[in-house]
Amino acid sequence: MTPGQTPHYSAYDVVVVGGGPAGSTAAAELASAGHRVLLLDRAGRVKPCGGAIPTKLIGEFAIPKHLLTAHIRSARIFAPSKASVDMRIDNGFVGMVDREVFDPWLRERARTAGAEVVVATFRDAARGPDGQLAVTFDGNSVSHTVSTRLVVGADGANSSVRRLLFGKGSRPPYVFAYHEIVRSPAGRQPGFDPQRCDVYYQSPISPDFYGWVFPHGETISVGVGSAVRGFDLRAATRLLREQAGLVDQETIREEGAPLPLKPLRRWDNGRDAVLVGDAAGVVAPSSGEGIYYAMLCGRLASEAAAAFLATGDAKALAQVRKRFMRLHGRVFMVLGFMQRFWYRNDKRRERFVAICEDPDVQRLVWESYLNKRFVRTDPIAHLRVFFKDIGHLLRMAFQ
Repeated sequence: MTPGQTPHYSAYDVVVVGGGPAGSTAAAELASAGHRVLLLDRAGRVKPCGGAIPTKLIGEFAIPKHLLTAHIRSARIFAPSKASVDMRIDNGFVGMVDREVFDPWLRERARTAGAEVVVATFRDAARGPDGQLAVTFDGNSVSHTVSTRLVVGADGANSSVRRLLFGKGSRPPYVFAYHEIVRSPAGRQPGFDPQRCDVYYQSPISPDFYGWVFPHGETISVGVGSAVRGFDLRAATRLLREQAGLVDQETIREEGAPLPLKPLRRWDNGRDAVLVGDAAGVVAPSSGEGIYYAMLCGRLASEAAAAFLATGDAKALAQVRKRFMRLHGRVFMVLGFMQRFWYRNDKRRERFVAICEDPDVQRLVWESYLNKRFVRTDPIAHLRVFFKDIGHLLRMAFQ
């Protein structure tokens, strides 16, 4: 067998299933703490993702500069009427990463920290007579079984760990996402700015979510999301490329996957498994952002797992969700309300884009996004935004 394709041991403290941002972070931090960790990642997995990461992630998780394919300085959002609003970032930038490069780098960091990284497909987890979990996976056309005290399910929205160890009913609501990685235009092109993300709130592109054009240096992520069954995501992406002037650019790859938009009520099974990232439903409503929240989940899971391994008390695993929601539950609640209310139809989307033209709104949005917290240092700005929102709602009511 090729190196790295077969486990070195038959027993582990933790088996992490899924080598994306959440799983790789959990594996790296647990291995750094001296635990015996096996990280399983399916071959050929690249998640469709716009690849935006906030400043807070870059510093908090020590992301090197060479992984950033672009520095985004502004966003342009398009209303159903095709009117647009530019939102400039005055202090800082949004980093862009290519998941085809970013995820392998995270897995390599986990391997360097001491985790075993195996390219394999997770198949089963069953409890043996000793109370430990027997984890079965296929790697390099050979099936293997190892034992572990704990499984961390970081295997995405359609998590097999969740299905096997949590029951079929534990499934969050989804938006289905599809994107195409296309070659960036050579030289300057009207309507395209390599330092600007474009977001489209238009029903033909997405009836209930949005479409995006996110530059990545030499490439661009062009994609759409929707929870409407039967909506043709590929056709919508073609339309988006036409509107963005990118229809003739070379298509490098195409990817699609479900994105959960509501955290599950429980992330641990009360015994020997905990979910993180997409598997736990941790993608921000309204924006669809997930990388920062996934990596934070991975870190919180590593800390809870260490406590569980030290004490044997499964109650420690419940701390992953409790701590995450204490930090970001309010943000998810507000973003969930925004998506349910403002994305409902084009009339409301038109108002939503108009609100985003306001300087106070823009400043609070960027400060909150880049630092991952509600900004409380300017209560007057919050008050101004509140009354402006009320004004928009009243105008809608009487039209």
